[in-house]
Amino acid sequence: MNQLSNRINAIEESATLAMAAKAREFKNRGIDVISLSLGEPDFKTPLHICEAAKKAIDEGKYFSYPPVAGYQDLREAIAAKFGFVFSRRGLVMEAASSWFLPRVVGISQALEWVATGRVFDAAEALRGGLVARTYSADELLPAAYALAREIADNTSAVAVATSRQLMWRMLGADSPWEAHRLDSRGIYVLGQAPDVAEGVSAFLEKRLPRFPMRISTDLPDLGPQWPEPPAYLT
Repeated sequence: MNQLSNRINAIEESATLAMAAKAREFKNRGIDVISLSLGEPDFKTPLHICEAAKKAIDEGKYFSYPPVAGYQDLREAIAAKFGFVFSRRGLVMEAASSWFLPRVVGISQALEWVATGRVFDAAEALRGGLVARTYSADELLPAAYALAREIADNTSAVAVATSRQLMWRMLGADSPWEAHRLDSRGIYVLGQAPDVAEGVSAFLEKRLPRFPMRISTDLPDLGPQWPEPPAYLT
């Protein structure tokens, strides 16, 4: 007789699944609830997505099982829209977006998008600074591969990861002196590391670098990757 391991037997019930089950129970009893447990909130599908799906069916395009990635035009209808619709549902922003969004697009643009709760297209997202650039569906993947290849071929993974951590952390720094302290430590630590020797050699020899360091083992310790939570949250 097969037996489960003791570790599996010790796994407790998922709190998320328990919440979903409780929401279904309330709905079956006729109680109007919104489940925020599994997947996306169960609001109605946006009208523009419904219209794109209906148009595809009316034109006789799709009557079979879709490809794993989904149909391209339906994907475009979904992907081309953005929205911070919380205020239209009586909710506030989530996932620390009240901290990140103003820092990415500026406080004025962030307030407009959040206060109106409107859904907007990729062109407005580009104008507002939410995205860096836009591509058509057939251009997107090649452009992503090209950018990834440029980074992978020319830069130190450890240097990029460390710089990325510093930039995100410094969004909440009190002054540039904190950035100066940490990046000076990073220069000191990485300046003695093998990737710098390889980077200089590759430049002098006019060839692509072959950086030996790895993020999994060689990332320098410049302190916590995220600020410590305040005492009242611990």
